[in-house]
Amino acid sequence: MSQPFIIMCAPNGARKNKTDHPALPITDSELADCAESILQEGASIIHLHVRDENGAHTLDVNRYRSAISAIRERVGQQLVIQVTTEACGIFDRQQQMATVRSLKPEAVSLALRELCPDNESEATAAEFFAWLNTHDVLTQYILYSADEVARFEELRRRGVIGDEIPFVLFVLGRYSKDLTGDVKELGAFVAAASTDTVWAVCSFGKTEHAAVEEAAHLGGHARVGFENNLVLPDGKPAADNAALVRLAADSGNQVSRAPASADDVRQLLS
Repeated sequence: MSQPFIIMCAPNGARKNKTDHPALPITDSELADCAESILQEGASIIHLHVRDENGAHTLDVNRYRSAISAIRERVGQQLVIQVTTEACGIFDRQQQMATVRSLKPEAVSLALRELCPDNESEATAAEFFAWLNTHDVLTQYILYSADEVARFEELRRRGVIGDEIPFVLFVLGRYSKDLTGDVKELGAFVAAASTDTVWAVCSFGKTEHAAVEEAAHLGGHARVGFENNLVLPDGKPAADNAALVRLAADSGNQVSRAPASADDVRQLLS
């Protein structure tokens, strides 16, 4: 039996707003509506960003709690809610870690280059990563290159990262000139990862769907959504985040991988 296909949805991100797409969810009620619609199409994880009163990216704990409460009221435990720690040029490592320690979320995403950028940061990062394990926070490490995947695996070998079942996100295209992912790069990411590493991929721009198809074929998982991409494979605007999740579910079904449920995710990564 094929492993279920984890479909994550990143519905808004830190930078886009309604001028980018009118269906971009920002308020608590919009995020709850989005959560319900992506759940119906096969998503099991929502990657959550919240905004301040001016619509700017924030890591404010109370705003996170409010958004999480709205989503839980709508979908219960049927989605894993993963909060972001993205710095976005605003927050430093200490602020990122403080938010997570105060919030104690079910799941969190961490950019390795932000939380553990160099050798001098390893001790502090190791302590924080251990805290996440102790508090049963499902952690996903965000990696932007094959070299960074190799560094992640080296940190695992040295015990800086102690997750028994590591979960990572391969990001394609974040630093390309046209902010568009190259699916041909995915093979190098996968080759640099250990065979026990659970991985998902996201790709900036119009190559998102091709990356999802490749991930489904290779045994990985996928993250889609307006944070990275606003268009369908034919270049036309997606109506909403649910449309992108629906395409991802179709890709999984084509290789006999049904969409994973939130409980599937919790069981796989616990």
